[in-house]
Amino acid sequence: MPLEIEIKLKVDDLAPVRERLKQLGAKRVGEALETNVFFDTADRALLGSDCGLRLRLSRDSASGNEKLRITYKGPRAEGPVKSREEIEVGVDSMDTAVELLERLGYMRMLTFEKRRETWMLEKSCSVELDTLPHIGSFVEIECKSEADVLRIREKLGLAHVNHVLPTYADLVSRHLNDRGTRQMSLHFE
Repeated sequence: MPLEIEIKLKVDDLAPVRERLKQLGAKRVGEALETNVFFDTADRALLGSDCGLRLRLSRDSASGNEKLRITYKGPRAEGPVKSREEIEVGVDSMDTAVELLERLGYMRMLTFEKRRETWMLEKSCSVELDTLPHIGSFVEIECKSEADVLRIREKLGLAHVNHVLPTYADLVSRHLNDRGTRQMSLHFE
């Protein structure tokens, strides 16, 4: 079973983290604009079981190349580092993927954009510098083990920063709900 093991940290400014990554010899892999579309059943059974179903379009900022993936995320395990089952499959067409999911009984619940800059550190750890409109800037550290995640967090000088438990979908949903909008999408202007 493939596992996602990561920690999310909210920061005021990504520039110092980017500079620290350079000092540590991390390799910048790329930058992308992501459009994330979350699906659930009418009775929100996935949300109720702490699971997620996402269709992501990732457009590389330099080349314009696009990558589409459907991702299932299982329930989160307890602890300071988020650990959960993650199953992904590549797809060729956004429209076809949406049609397939809708025919299976899923409905679009939420759409949001995110700018993501990806760095690799020590071969097995990725550090994502994320920006969401109206939500803020975040650092996600994903490694093969909880110990590695916490070690990289320390190396980046972020040990003092509290981790963020809610998912991006949770944060966006709260933001939209707090504004009393029926709109279920958040995009860069």
